[in-house]
Parts: sequence; C-alpha cells; structure tokens
Amino acid sequence: MEADRRTIVLGLEGTAWNLSCALVDEEDVIAEKSATYVPAKGGIHPREAAQHHAEHMASVVKAVLDVAREDDLKIEGVAFSQGPGLGPCLRTVATAARALSLRFGVPLVGVNHCIAHIEVGKWKTGATDPVVLYVSGGNSQVLALRRGRYRIFGETLDISVGNALDKFARQVGLPHPGGPKLEGLAKSAKEYIPLPYVVKGMDFSFSGLSTAAAQAAKKHDLADVCSSFQETAFAMLVEVSERALAHAEKKEVLLVGGVGANSRLREMLNIMCEERGAKFYVPEKKFMGDNGSMIAYTGLIMMKSGVTTPLAESRVRPGYRTDEVEVTWQ
Repeated sequence: MEADRRTIVLGLEGTAWNLSCALVDEEDVIAEKSATYVPAKGGIHPREAAQHHAEHMASVVKAVLDVAREDDLKIEGVAFSQGPGLGPCLRTVATAARALSLRFGVPLVGVNHCIAHIEVGKWKTGATDPVVLYVSGGNSQVLALRRGRYRIFGETLDISVGNALDKFARQVGLPHPGGPKLEGLAKSAKEYIPLPYVVKGMDFSFSGLSTAAAQAAKKHDLADVCSSFQETAFAMLVEVSERALAHAEKKEVLLVGGVGANSRLREMLNIMCEERGAKFYVPEKKFMGDNGSMIAYTGLIMMKSGVTTPLAESRVRPGYRTDEVEVTWQ
C-alpha cells in the first residue's frame, strides 16, 4: 500500500457498553456514530448488551456509511474489536464486521481493544514511546513497548479500578456510571478515611478496597469516603506507573481508558511526571472511553504494516492479552 496515499478504514467497537462505528484516515476522524447500552439497574448484562448492539448495529453503521457515500469515499479496510471483552458483544460486532468486509471486498482487521486505546492516545497526543497507564471498567494495566510488544509491567490481580469504582457506587446507591458521581462528591470532602492500599510487587488489587469503602460509607460522610477511595486507588496506580517509568527508562507517560477522564487521577500523574522530568500526555475525553475511532485507526496502521485477519482466523477472543500482539507498525 502506498505510504503517501490516503487510506480510509471503517472501525467497529462493541466490547461492552458502547457500540460505535467510525471512519478514519491517517489524519483525523471522518465520522463516528455510537449507541450506548445502559442497564435498567445494576451492572452490565452481557446478553442484554449484545442484544442492544444487534438492535442498533444497522443504524450506527448506516450513519457512517452515509457520510462515506456523500463524500464519495472509498473504504479500504474494516477493523473490529476482536477482544478482550464480553463474548456475546464481541460476537455481534465480529459478525457485522465480516459482513461489511465481504460486502466491500476489503481486508478485515481484528484489533486488540487495549492496544487500540494506546494507539489512539498516541495518535491524538503526539506521545511517541510512553509508559502507558490504561484504566477502564474492564482493565487496569501499566504497559510499555519493548522488543516489539506492549509489555505489561503491572496489572490488577482481581477487578479493574473502573469496576471497583462502579461496584462501590452501586453499594452506596449512586446511579451508573459511578466514576463521575464519585468524582463530583469527592470535591466536597473534608477528611481522609484510611482504606486498604494494596500494591504487590508491580501489581495492584482493588476488590478489598471497594469492600472496605462500602463499609466505611456506613460510618463516615459519603463525600469523605469517595475522596479517600479515589486518593487510595489512584496513589496505587501512580506508584506502579512511576516504577515502570524508571525501570523502562522512558520519558513519557500516557493515560488512556475511561477512568482516565477523572481530573484527580490526571493531576496526580502530572505531579509525578513533573517530579521525574517526564512528559505527561492525555487525549481528549472523547477518545478516552470505548470508541470506534480507536479501532478504525489501529486497524489502519496495522493494515498499512501488512497485518490483516483472514475470515478463518476472525473468531473473537474474550481473553485477548495485550502482550500477545506483535507490534509490527512501530
């Protein structure tokens, strides 16, 4: 594929809550349309989320294809989130992606969802070789590119920080999504409540923290507990990120994933980077949560490096590890 020619790729994301379709080229996002599953109560129900994606797939894809037709754009590849994620949701998206690939007669590209967060973050911030803190509802990892793969320097031993925040929010009666509600309440806190700080080597644990915070909320002001929860969880993440920065001998830190929208986490990481003489990068909030643009862009750079996914190898991978992917496009 010619390096100087504009390449346009359609991307489909649908690993969990958000179904999103986007069209991108090397320079920018051309179009994006999303539909988000919101449960009536509690957390995500995989089959219900998959049904939501199936019901909205046609309208979401049509909105993006209408832009392509109006602007007379030629789609040269179809990328989809192959994993990690919820099996029923992944299968719904993969089926649609295969159909679109066959319809247009263009290559199919299976994208690792976690790597897509990293690549869209680098694309939109200008970071080149960062330590990455990836924090979302499903994942919490500290990574860096070494010897052709994104190596995991540290990760959660149980649940993700986003899951922990949402779990605590549900237990204290806050509506979904819990993270922004906690952040709002934390701003009026007056006292720090000691909570479990669990870092084991380079890994962290959030399950006990969430349980302890829910117990503390029965005895203390909710704003104080929300603030203390954030301070404790984020300090754990910043500690491991700082150690990875030193070990990998990098000079940049990139924050990606939905929890990265939290202003206090950004502030704490920025302070750490300033103290270590490193640059801190964070993309616009619209690129932090799950979105079709990150899948489309990562599919584009993979395709341009010669990586595509034959139909026979396009099965979904709910447990797809970030460090399984050979990074050929760097």
